[in-house]
Amino acid sequence: MKVDFRDENKYVPESYAESGDTTNIVDLSWRDYFSDANLIALIDTALVNNQELNITMQEIAISQSEIKARKGEYLPFVGLKAGAGLEKEGEYTRHGAVDEQLEIEPGKSFPNPFSDFGIGVYASWEIDVWKKLRNAKKAAVSRYLSSVEGRNFMVTNLISEIAESYYELMALDNLLDIVERNIEIQGSALQTVKQQKEAAKVTQLAVNRFEAQLLNTKNLQYEIRQRIVETENKINFLVGRFPQPIVRDSESFDNLPIGPVQEGIPSQLLENRPDIRQAELELMAAKLDVKVARANFYPSFKISGGVGLQAFNPAHLIKPESIFYNLLGDLIAPLINRNALKAQYASASAKQIQAIYEYEQTILSGYIDVLNQLAKIDNFSKSYETKAKEVELLNQSVTIANNLFTSARADYAEVLLTQREAVESRIELIEIKLQQMNAKINIYRALGGGWE
Repeated sequence: MKVDFRDENKYVPESYAESGDTTNIVDLSWRDYFSDANLIALIDTALVNNQELNITMQEIAISQSEIKARKGEYLPFVGLKAGAGLEKEGEYTRHGAVDEQLEIEPGKSFPNPFSDFGIGVYASWEIDVWKKLRNAKKAAVSRYLSSVEGRNFMVTNLISEIAESYYELMALDNLLDIVERNIEIQGSALQTVKQQKEAAKVTQLAVNRFEAQLLNTKNLQYEIRQRIVETENKINFLVGRFPQPIVRDSESFDNLPIGPVQEGIPSQLLENRPDIRQAELELMAAKLDVKVARANFYPSFKISGGVGLQAFNPAHLIKPESIFYNLLGDLIAPLINRNALKAQYASASAKQIQAIYEYEQTILSGYIDVLNQLAKIDNFSKSYETKAKEVELLNQSVTIANNLFTSARADYAEVLLTQREAVESRIELIEIKLQQMNAKINIYRALGGGWE
């Protein structure tokens, strides 16, 4: 039967950039990488209480039990057996007629009904000539280690998700603060316009436009408050507790450092990323499964035997004549109707090829993930600098527009437009800062940090 085999491709480029520096931020623990004490406390709690993580821990325990089961298969099975029974043969049967003629001792016939008492040790052992059972055990070990790496991968994602939600919560607090301050500013502007209307300097149209903008901003604050509630609840769910306020210092959000990124070299991904290590271990298990399936075509050797004492009267069990023993060796080889074995072998071979593709795909995905996050850090840093300058200019423009409007040298539409642009630019600046923080989180995760 022809099966397609090939080796996995572990190639990755030599470096992400021209430098090729092997210094890597994953050497930092997540406690050092995320210096916020409130965030660290949330992550610590989540690593203990998160239900999904605890479910995964039970899956690891199941995999560990599978190793013990596989290990027991290639060791001898030894047991102790004791029993008692009663049997009566019909006198007009072959056994019954023979029993009537037998004498245990002169003048003492064979008992009928016949009692049977026995105690002994029995054993059976399949000799693992082709390493089928050992390879099955090794495959179980690989899958157990794979489940551990799966847990590690879940830890990195859990830490990243909590950090992203935490910084999002801080960003929302800042957005709400911007909106509330603008509500005060727009409220004052509305009072000014009403006074000017009373002085016949503007019409009701101007009053309506200012009031409509104020109502729009007030409506925006309710949307942000709802997002804050949902984000807090999301964090509490990830932490594994019922909803409660999330402690955070949102005033420091604008000044959160990004820090230099030391990405190392791509080959380090093969060791650092848990999902790549998990895929590699699954591939090792799939290769062993092929060996096990191939060994099914070969003969199996089994030895069984027992030794003990057996008699129809318990008093005779202490006599040497009651000793029994047996030894049996079996050689079993598939001869006819091997289609099931062929199908099992073909299935194991196909799963191995599938595992190779999944392993290669995971490596490629990890490498591209790192490149994307590096690009985000670079581009959002530049974007933040540009947007900060825009915010500064628009803040100045709001002051200028208000002064010109008060002195009747500018139209109210210019004031409204400038105010709206200033609010939108400040909101966009907060969102860009959040994207920066997410990129900082995700480059650490993409490089394989956070699970140790």
